[in-house]
Amino acid sequence: MVDWKRTHYCGTINEELAGRDVTLNGWVNRRRDLGGMIFVDLRDRSGLVQVVLNPETLGAEQFAVAEKLRNEYVVSVSGVVNLRPQGQENPNMETGYVEVNVTKLTILAEAKTPPFQIDKADQVDESIRLKYRYLHLRSSELQKTIALRHEMVAEVRSFLNDRGFLEIETPLLIRSTPEGARDYIVPSRIHPGEFYALPQSPQMFKQLLMIGGFDRYYQIARCFRDEDLRADRQPEFTQIDIEMSFVDRDDIIEIMEEMILHVLERVKGIKIDGPLTRMGYQEAMDRFGSDRPDTRFGLELRDVTPGVQNSEFRVFADTVNKGGVVKGINAEGCGATFTRREIDELVEKATEMGAKGLIWIALEEDNVRSPIAKFLSKDELDYIIEALEGKPGDLLLLAADKYDVVSDVLGRLRLVLGRKLDLIDDELYHLLWVVDWPLLVYDEESKRFVAAHHPFTAPVDSDIELLETDPGKARAKAYDLVLNGVELGGGSIRITSRTVQEKMFKALGFTMEEAYRQFGYFMEAFEYGAPPHGGIAFGLDRFVMLLAGRSSIRDVIAFPKTVSARDLMVEAPAPVSSEQLEELKLKVNN
Repeated sequence: MVDWKRTHYCGTINEELAGRDVTLNGWVNRRRDLGGMIFVDLRDRSGLVQVVLNPETLGAEQFAVAEKLRNEYVVSVSGVVNLRPQGQENPNMETGYVEVNVTKLTILAEAKTPPFQIDKADQVDESIRLKYRYLHLRSSELQKTIALRHEMVAEVRSFLNDRGFLEIETPLLIRSTPEGARDYIVPSRIHPGEFYALPQSPQMFKQLLMIGGFDRYYQIARCFRDEDLRADRQPEFTQIDIEMSFVDRDDIIEIMEEMILHVLERVKGIKIDGPLTRMGYQEAMDRFGSDRPDTRFGLELRDVTPGVQNSEFRVFADTVNKGGVVKGINAEGCGATFTRREIDELVEKATEMGAKGLIWIALEEDNVRSPIAKFLSKDELDYIIEALEGKPGDLLLLAADKYDVVSDVLGRLRLVLGRKLDLIDDELYHLLWVVDWPLLVYDEESKRFVAAHHPFTAPVDSDIELLETDPGKARAKAYDLVLNGVELGGGSIRITSRTVQEKMFKALGFTMEEAYRQFGYFMEAFEYGAPPHGGIAFGLDRFVMLLAGRSSIRDVIAFPKTVSARDLMVEAPAPVSSEQLEELKLKVNN
């Protein structure tokens, strides 16, 4: 039997263990040779502890082994826990008041000099960190983050298991459905010319589970989407996927709210009293310019359209005449503190965001400064100032365009100003539900309606007939949970009537032939007794990212991909052999 089996983790060594014999396993984080004695910071996933290699304790033969140690060598040490000498404590280390006086040392594996120092990994280019991800995973930040992820999943499972939910796996090889993001497709060797797709979500399968009689389902589900990436997107990601039968919207919101608050308190010690605020979709757009509003600070959007619709300033009048709006935000105090260059930078940002321009009005004690002041009457200026609650020293920022454009630009500009003015407290956690969503939105590019959530979201009962007469006005039984301006998850009550589902597909521009070709098995299932049901899916990666205080979900996934969907460590994607292609009956056109 080997004699190097650990008795304790490094980060657990404390004053209570003084005088005890321990055996530790880990990596050499740092080595210091001081006057014939060697001090090593030994690291494992729990943290660091200082071990002392003394020739008098180890003996000449073992000390010769100690002199070979280098960073990232894997070692086992046995010895006695001692309190550090007075004045040599390190309060910056959790184990900084103790050390292990080593009596036995075993080198378990040697290591080349790594391409970066583990505890300074964030100082090197991300491409290097991703190529050597197994080394970056040794850093304390990633160790803590991956452990946090595990703890969150464990709490979710515990919560749902205690409430009668069953964890059920759904297939990863399914049929491709063109609606939504692009699918990742998988060729079939057994059926040449035919393909599976990897699921973008388990949506249809979890609904079929409800029809199958499993009235409370969940899954920590792997999902795949072939879409353009950004900081909070990956081609493969994880959802906390949930579905329930014999419920309405309020039932789902209440139990999911309880689950999220439970996780926050158990994992982060954050206690938030429910019930959470519920805000209508339209109110969120009107006040914050976003369907996922960050409510930790003000700078809310205000509508000034009624007061400027007949203005001599043609930008305002023409915009309103074409059905557009004029809205603004009040950057309080910035009229007195912002330089002209800073104001011009805001105008430039707004233009980059899609605005035709950004109008600014700086309020002084007895005057206003603005490029358009001479075009506005006193009544119009007074209306704008009153609507935006302006006072001397404030900077009023206005945009005129279609409602969606103005909302988007001012909503994003609000976040820029919130950071610039230090209005956002990152220690605060603001949760709210956004409800009363539109069922469909019109896509200008494709010239058709698309689902605001997905094609299986139920319309409000009284709006079902609008699917055939005025689809854009139909409301959805949908809900999103937002944390600090980030969508944590979204869900809805589902369509359970084949007739309503057919109307939904028609509103989305499907012919019935297309609908049945893609979803025939799903629609047929409704004819065999579908219970009322609904559910939700939370983005696990995004949730962990927020609680860990990270800026990218790549920091909370053990083996992530780059923004171009490449895995630099295993060098994927990569070509396959001609033999494999021939076996699959495929040809590659370069």
